[in-house]
Amino acid sequence: MSAPPGLRVGVLGATGAVGTTVIEVLAERDFPVAELVPLASARSAGRRLAWRGDEVEVRELSVESIRGLDLVISSAGGAVSSEWAPRIVAAGAVVVDNTSFWRMHEQVPLVVSEVNPEAADGHRGIVANPNCSTMQMVVALKPIEDAVGIERLVVSTYQSVSGTGNRAIEELRSQAAAVLAGERPQPHVYPHQIAFNVLPQVETFKGGDDYTTEERKMMAETRKILGVGDEVGISATCARVPVFNAHSESVNVQTRSDLDPAACRDLLAAAAGVVVLDDPAEGIYPLATAAAGRDEVLVGRIRRDPSHERCLNLWVVGDNLRKGAATNAVQVAEVLIERGLVRVPEPALDAA
Repeated sequence: MSAPPGLRVGVLGATGAVGTTVIEVLAERDFPVAELVPLASARSAGRRLAWRGDEVEVRELSVESIRGLDLVISSAGGAVSSEWAPRIVAAGAVVVDNTSFWRMHEQVPLVVSEVNPEAADGHRGIVANPNCSTMQMVVALKPIEDAVGIERLVVSTYQSVSGTGNRAIEELRSQAAAVLAGERPQPHVYPHQIAFNVLPQVETFKGGDDYTTEERKMMAETRKILGVGDEVGISATCARVPVFNAHSESVNVQTRSDLDPAACRDLLAAAAGVVVLDDPAEGIYPLATAAAGRDEVLVGRIRRDPSHERCLNLWVVGDNLRKGAATNAVQVAEVLIERGLVRVPEPALDAA
């Protein structure tokens, strides 16, 4: 990667589950950071975080703390991003945003590094990182779309609690201990007990909609990233499962032209960011425990749907904190460097 001598890089939401992973990934990938500036709320200011064998102090998000930054990777929630991303851009930095607020904004590119890096070319200061569930799915779907086209997708997700954050991780841990001790724990993060349970609800139901906000995100974001419209049918059901890390998905893909399972395995095995694990008779298929800590998307159980001659079923697993959030955000930042896009264009995007 051709890189400048170093950038002043801010990580907004630095003390959260995704933010701390972003900092780890920046170090692992030897990202050209001249100075790391962790940013968070006032209650987290002053904390010290590990960085390249040393420590850096978390700063409170403010007009002063964003001054002079070149690039900010933001994972601080939609409300914070809606207010602060335009202010950070106005201060001179490009924002790679990992919240839901900007993803479907018409003038904000929604980028997965292996799928549509060219979309970043038109950015106006903000580049959005997709939802974690969408992200891992489109990495597996892009080679299929390019080779034979996609007519319809039906996806069911099995999402880990780390997608909700550190409080959810602790809730699963404490609830599991309580249940094993014969107690009945009360839920706080989720509407029901998550330990030893499956919740057919990820995020919220709004305005009488039968689909959750997470399901709507998957359907809309997939179309935007793959550059397809309503001609591709997409249906999603998202569930929360008692797994600490890594999301699993059952994806039914109806293709425009025939693609047999063996050809699909070869296609995906050659694709960037994908690892095929598919020998089910030997117990070889993607597992959440195998995906945790990895940046690749794992795909297996590739088989023909017996109810339709042009349908395949895939099992897709990815680490939602890494490829589903932090790693892709850093990869998008690398794309910006490679394409000479770490600059705020004129006119910059605002919140209007």
